[in-house]
Amino acid sequence: MTSRITLISPAMNRSLRETRFDDGCSLDPSGAARAASVAGSLRSVDRVLVSPTVRCRETASALGLAAVVEPGLAGLDVGRWRGLTLDEVMGREPDAVMGWLTDPDAVPHGGESVRGLCERAVRWLDVAGGFEGRTLAVVEQEFVRAVVVAVLGASGEAFWRLDVVPLSATDISGRGGRWNVRVGRELGGVDRSV
Repeated sequence: MTSRITLISPAMNRSLRETRFDDGCSLDPSGAARAASVAGSLRSVDRVLVSPTVRCRETASALGLAAVVEPGLAGLDVGRWRGLTLDEVMGREPDAVMGWLTDPDAVPHGGESVRGLCERAVRWLDVAGGFEGRTLAVVEQEFVRAVVVAVLGASGEAFWRLDVVPLSATDISGRGGRWNVRVGRELGGVDRSV
């Protein structure tokens, strides 16, 4: 049995625009409109899951999806940095930020390490490997990164080398614990996936 999963990153909002650690803000009007404009381009799936964050739930809604909230798909817990911009944290704690960006085990914010997120992604992939048919999940960009790192068997250091643009799709397929990945497909374009 082959499991096919499409991970969709959330549409644009103020936090993404300002490089702000998720503060629970809604999609901005342009992000919601962009998501709504590609709603009809998605292929039918057997299940739709969504991260518990506001922007992921609103993206799923704007895409016309009736999604089940899956807590295990949450983005990286950045602890006390939540709601701050990267520039604000760099101004206050430059060494902590640099350590966080270079050491996948670092947790200067008191939340979750990058390695911890990648391990959580591996556990989710173990479960998802048992999904029959097609699954679509709207998840934070950092969860997409963690899945790609896991699928490729890359080191935690590779996490920061992956860019995930808003409202893009990453497709994974696999069986028996072996996954393949296709990254960065623009939603609304021609879908040539198998």
